[in-house]
Amino acid sequence: MKERLTSSILYLDNVHVAFDGFKAINGLSMVLQPGEMRAIIGPNGAGKTTMMDIITGKTAPDAGDVFFDGIVDLTKQDESSIATMGIGRKFQKPTVFDHHTLEDNLLLAMSGKQTIRSLLFSHRHQSETEHINSIFETIRLASRRNDLAADLSHGQKQWLEIGMLLAQDPKLLLIDEPVAGMTDAETLETARLLREIARDHTVVVVEHDMDFIRELDVKVTCLHEGAVLAEGTLDHVSADSRVVDVYLGR
Repeated sequence: MKERLTSSILYLDNVHVAFDGFKAINGLSMVLQPGEMRAIIGPNGAGKTTMMDIITGKTAPDAGDVFFDGIVDLTKQDESSIATMGIGRKFQKPTVFDHHTLEDNLLLAMSGKQTIRSLLFSHRHQSETEHINSIFETIRLASRRNDLAADLSHGQKQWLEIGMLLAQDPKLLLIDEPVAGMTDAETLETARLLREIARDHTVVVVEHDMDFIRELDVKVTCLHEGAVLAEGTLDHVSADSRVVDVYLGR
């Protein structure tokens, strides 16, 4: 167990959370290695959002171990401190600053609580400029950097918000339903984008779109009633009769 813990980027063991008697998380155990991308699937109420709430400190578990980077006990940290440790979370609905340019969005994400005014009149280091340029290339929006975020499509706003996470230089990204509402072309490009990001980061993707998950080509964990129901390749998980019964349907 100790070796699995110290070598992991994310380690959950026998985690439990109940809300007014409802067991939202019920003995959840999962291990992610550095640089791994994992897809999380499961029916509504399976515990996917609560799992991410636990990892980010929004919800405290009633029992169990939750460790980050092999050494940090996340159960002893609050939400704000976890956010500065290298864990970034993107919610399903994009939350960008519509009335600022794309570049200003990335700068604000990089600089925390600084205002646009202070950013405009502060000296930017060469390394920061290179970081911003690299993010724009990754999120496919380099040609739009001076446009207002409000002018982006829904899918492009999702990419911008992923870029805002990257601006914070996280080790672990938690991404919730990134392709909801996207066109087919945007969905395919998002899969490519996330595979590129996973070369240098650990990524957890919660998603319902099975075609998109197949494009990711990663290990899949199916949750049900707050615990792992099945785990493995998408073909392996999809062939599990329990997964078919509770989630995929026959």
